[in-house]
This record gives sequence, C-alpha cells and structure tokens, in this order.
Amino acid sequence: MSLETLNAHRCFGGEQAYFRHPSRETKTLMRFSVFTPPQAADGKVPVLFWLSGLTCTEDNFTVKAGAQRAAAELGLMIVAPDTSPRGPDLEGADVPDDPDKAYDFGLGAGFYVDATQAPWAKHYRMYSYCAQELPELIAAEFPQADLSRVGIFGHSMGGHGALTIGLKNPEKFRSISAFAPIVSPLNCPWGEKALGNYIGQDRAHWRAYDACALIEDGACTRDLLVDQGTGDQFLTNQLKPELLKAACDKAGLPLTLRMQDGYDHSYFFLSSFMDDHLRWHARNLA
Repeated sequence: MSLETLNAHRCFGGEQAYFRHPSRETKTLMRFSVFTPPQAADGKVPVLFWLSGLTCTEDNFTVKAGAQRAAAELGLMIVAPDTSPRGPDLEGADVPDDPDKAYDFGLGAGFYVDATQAPWAKHYRMYSYCAQELPELIAAEFPQADLSRVGIFGHSMGGHGALTIGLKNPEKFRSISAFAPIVSPLNCPWGEKALGNYIGQDRAHWRAYDACALIEDGACTRDLLVDQGTGDQFLTNQLKPELLKAACDKAGLPLTLRMQDGYDHSYFFLSSFMDDHLRWHARNLA
C-alpha cells in the first residue's frame, strides 16, 4: 500500500486532508495531516512541519490550533505527523507501549528520537521519520511543496522535537519555533524517563536529543522564536526555558523568548499566538 488519502475537507480556500502510509522507519502504518493553501493551485509553496506533544495525534493541531486561516492567507503548507508509531506493525505484531500505560512514554510519546534499546528500537524511530522520511514523502507526493523553503515548529514534547531536529538539520529547516518546549530532556523528569528508556542510561548519548546540549556543542540556526506561558503548570519542573536562554546567550545564538503572562500549557495558549508564529515563519521562508 502506498500513500492513502483517509479524508479531505475544503478549508479557507485550501484543503485539510489526512493520509496514511507504510513507514520504512517505524515499520508501521503512519498517519499525518496536510493543510494545502489555495496558493498551491498556482505554484510551489513553503512547507511547515508541526510536531505535537504528549498524548497527541496528527489531529490535535489541525482541530485546535486555528492555524488554517493565517496559513491560507500566507500561502503556507502545514504537515502534522502523529507523535509515535501505533497499532500492529506491518507484520501484525503489537507496537510496545509503556507497561503502566503512562501518558508520558510509549504510544503517543515518541519524543522524536531514534530508540536504541529493546523493545523500542524496532519501531520508535520518530527522529528519522520526521527529519528524513516524511519530508521525502512530501517531496514525492506533493509537487506543490517547495522543499527548499521548509520550517519546523511544535509544542511541548513537539517543541523539543522541532528544536532538536531543526538544530541538527539547518540545511533542511530554515526556520524553527516552539511553544512551551521541553528545552533540556537531560534536566527534567519527562526527558529522563523517555531518554533513559529509549536511548539507555549513558547520559552522554542523550545530548544528541537535547536542544541546550546541541547548542553548547556548536549547533546553530539563524534565529529561534519561543513562546512560553507564565501560568504553565509544567514551567518550573519540566520546561525550564531559562536553560535555553542561557545556552543561546553563551553561544551568541539569536533567541526571541516571549513569556506570555498567565497562559497555560493548552491549545488555548497556542491558538492565541499561532498567527505570530506563522507570520514569523513566512518572513523567514520568503
């Protein structure tokens, strides 16, 4: 089975559609959504990859973020994949999940890494899926997508994914932004659990999936935009944006960190500032 269209909807003059395909990386059927703006009828358009957070699917962003109106105005295609492999794999075997069915590991919590530890290593390859396979698929199947003008952004776990994937692939992703990202999995409980299980207990190997460590080790981009709510229940224990600011300041890397008064971790926060991010990406990808 090749790329399968699950459904499609007319939206702000463009189209919001959902797809499924067999993935070479995860060895499962993977789902993703694509918003195609009306400008694609007349030529190529820039592409933004959106990475969602813990427990999310390819549907959360498309339904809750309110991004389509501005994306249609700006002529931006937005691609949003699922957050982990799911279901039976291509051979019918179950994809492993957290033994305790916790929300912060396993299904819905792929953390955008390539796992190296059993039993996760076979399927949990979300880094390579998002950084390599999915862009290649978009290039092959969506001729209106301009893969020379690509940005990446995300929320929470997906903010971590956007930062790390973007920083590690600056030739591919020209703009990077995030909402309430996990900036340093090396220094928070979510990251310690995920990377300890997916990558193993040698913390030196975690640095490849830690935005602050990547910047300390020389990764760079021309600019970063991060929005963080001051009323976020995860701010102090899990997110720690001050670590990203310190790493960028030390490296001389431009960072716009906006602390938004009273906003929490929800999509109400994201939708309030989504247009700002889309316009920022559109300027950087012009």
